[in-house]
Amino acid sequence: MHQYIAGQRSRGSSGTRYDVIDPSTGETVETTELANTDDVDRAVAAASAAFGEWSRATPGERSAVLTKLAGLLEAEAEGLATLESRQTGKPIRLSGEFDVPGTVDNTAFFAGAARELAGKAAAEYSPDHTSMVRREPVGVVGSVAPWNYPLQMAAWKVLPAIAAGNTIVLKPAENTPLTSLRLAELVTEAGAPAGVVNVITGTGPVAGEALISHPDVAMVSFTGSSPVGRRVMELASGGPKRIHLELGGKAPFVVLDDADLEAAAHGAVAGALINTGQDCTAATRAYVHHSRFAEFVDRVAELMAAVRLGAPLDPATDQGPLIHRAQQERVAGFVDRARGYGARVVVGGEIPKTDELIRGSYYAPTLIVDVAQDAEIVQSEIFGPVLVALPFGSGAARQGGDDPDLDEAIALANDTPFGLAASVWTRDVHRAMHATRAIRSGCVWVNDHIPIISEMPHGGVKASGFGKDMSSYSFEEYTTVKHVMYDLTANAAKSWHRTVFRDTPPSAMHPLAGA
Repeated sequence: MHQYIAGQRSRGSSGTRYDVIDPSTGETVETTELANTDDVDRAVAAASAAFGEWSRATPGERSAVLTKLAGLLEAEAEGLATLESRQTGKPIRLSGEFDVPGTVDNTAFFAGAARELAGKAAAEYSPDHTSMVRREPVGVVGSVAPWNYPLQMAAWKVLPAIAAGNTIVLKPAENTPLTSLRLAELVTEAGAPAGVVNVITGTGPVAGEALISHPDVAMVSFTGSSPVGRRVMELASGGPKRIHLELGGKAPFVVLDDADLEAAAHGAVAGALINTGQDCTAATRAYVHHSRFAEFVDRVAELMAAVRLGAPLDPATDQGPLIHRAQQERVAGFVDRARGYGARVVVGGEIPKTDELIRGSYYAPTLIVDVAQDAEIVQSEIFGPVLVALPFGSGAARQGGDDPDLDEAIALANDTPFGLAASVWTRDVHRAMHATRAIRSGCVWVNDHIPIISEMPHGGVKASGFGKDMSSYSFEEYTTVKHVMYDLTANAAKSWHRTVFRDTPPSAMHPLAGA
């Protein structure tokens, strides 16, 4: 029973079964039945039917549902973390200490933010009228979420949408639907009317495309790769629909000559290997000042070599497998091709062959040097545990406020199509401020890489998409702004009517109109 429509589990209508695989062993966790276009129609109809009641709920009523949901999620935290690790292969420390607690915190945040959905206060911007701004829900939202953070990404879609009064049909990745289904059930258990949150577990080309192009879907929110994001825009343009896209990344990690190298090395390894590198904000391109480059490479290699690969549910495991064999082959292909054009693999660069790991889709933590800026491995998103390090800096002295080394690092950081996240490592607040202003990305960390918080927005620029997840800024995606204007004169003939009726008497003018 792997669709959740109108508050109930149901079978998919396609007749196609799909095995959710544990990527650490290749064993089946659960078998699902995929959705087809009939299921999409049923889910959208359920969301449309629920919209009237839910959109009229007060902010306090919606907040109460989300407050209860946060408690239900927290009560099931251990089970959700285990299920998340089993379907994705991520270490239990990541799902148990980051994914699930982060989802609980997001829910608690939106429970409060739901009560702050206000427009501009009423005021007289025209002497004859009072204006106010209403912030209203968009309608039925069609959301497509990825496989790398199934529970968190589902929450990032669901929470701002329903907090603002929308209803939603969510399509999680077909290989990681299990925690999304449970999230939807808990939303109903928390008190949301049936149909407010619906989940369909089909493939992108069938269920995903039908959802995006459905005439009754008012908004599309998609997280995934940039090429698929372009396809989403094509499908949604037939509506046209509001679109929110969070796409790929290729985050630069800029280490200036005054940086704390030990902190930077630890940050690079943690930032590159989190979730086995399957994170669009992961550190992927380390630009290190030439005077510190050798030291940085040696320390990163040492730290990477100590990372323990193992079973996802073992608390001692640092890095789990990639999501499936195809992703393992994709990552290996990037590294093998890099070797072919002269790159040097300092550590890793191989598929582990030990008895413990051979059944899963593991790949060793990998550090690569001796590559050009225009190389494929520098420019393209790999989505695996691979960090490329490149030196920068001419060694010229900084004079009169000029900083050629920093300017070079910023130019390199900006030299990809992506713009989701970046970090800069320096002890100099002035250089940090300049870098955070000049690097084109949705987020720039200083002396850290990866942390996210519910109160701050997440989203990119350039090929990384547009729109924001998390924070109150996400409501800009999930609400429309309506101007309401009230006449103050009570006159049949208004002052502006003189533009059409030349005999409109001056007495029709408001006393302040000519002021």
